[in-house]
Amino acid sequence: MANTTWQVDGAHSTVGLTVRHMVISKVRGRFGKWTAKLALDTQDLARSSVEVEIEAASIDTGVADRDAHLRSPDFLDAAKYPTLRYASRRVEKASGDRLRVVGDLTIRGTTREVVLDVEYGGQGKDPWGNQRVGFTATASLNRKDFGLTWNQALETGGVLVADKVDVEIELQAIQQAAEKAA
Repeated sequence: MANTTWQVDGAHSTVGLTVRHMVISKVRGRFGKWTAKLALDTQDLARSSVEVEIEAASIDTGVADRDAHLRSPDFLDAAKYPTLRYASRRVEKASGDRLRVVGDLTIRGTTREVVLDVEYGGQGKDPWGNQRVGFTATASLNRKDFGLTWNQALETGGVLVADKVDVEIELQAIQQAAEKAA
């Protein structure tokens, strides 16, 4: 089967992150504005591809002052680098319903390879006749690899913000109507 285009259902999808704060706890956030282009071969997912664009300024941790700091030049520098991008280079079958998506992530003008560990959730028809597909993807990355180096030492030892950032993506997509009929 040839690749078909799928549109992300934003109401049922999220791009989130988690990072340790002061060594002792975790802070969670998400990006509110992003788009993804999925070209899926549902018979052989290893022949699929994905491209994602995230608006850096849409970071939301639930704390306005922290979000403003994350948008600043200390972190994402959203004014200078308004978009984070991910583009797959290849999709590999792992085991069972698991895939590895190898791609390039660009943050602040720096591009590094990032591997997403992906769980294929399956596909099915919704009550309105649309074909849907679902995925959960996770990755861990070092923020310093992308030039996000700001930090503050703690008098008790350690640093204010951990280097490791865990990313979790919940994605549900709808097959495009023109391609369903083809």
